[in-house]
Amino acid sequence: MQKSRPKVDRLLDEKFKMKNKNPKSFDQVYQVVKRIPEGKVATYGQVAEKVNSLSLRKKITPRVVGFALHANKEHKVPCHRVVDRNGRLAPNYAFDGAKEQKRRLMSEGVGFINNMHVDLSKYLWRTKFDSLL
Repeated sequence: MQKSRPKVDRLLDEKFKMKNKNPKSFDQVYQVVKRIPEGKVATYGQVAEKVNSLSLRKKITPRVVGFALHANKEHKVPCHRVVDRNGRLAPNYAFDGAKEQKRRLMSEGVGFINNMHVDLSKYLWRTKFDSLL
């Protein structure tokens, strides 16, 4: 009987597979994220929805969007503008974690309802995703 692996191992395996088998999806994620205007944020789900609307390939999930952003090496992609569905910052954001993500968002004028959550009622990017690319 095979011993079940911890959730982290399964997630890392999924991340590796996505990174190595479907880089086009990652590129599509980056193209969508580049369209988020300064002073606004989008959720992982919004980004996934747009990528899925652009592609007939296998659909991606908000989690895959997170993997793509974590793997990003291009400074022109404003990864700091993507938050979870509740407006929560990413604790594993590059460099100094959520602290750095918050600093970048605040420098763009984004407001918060508490230390870790963006005020989505004011700063969520509301747009027709169909006109993005």
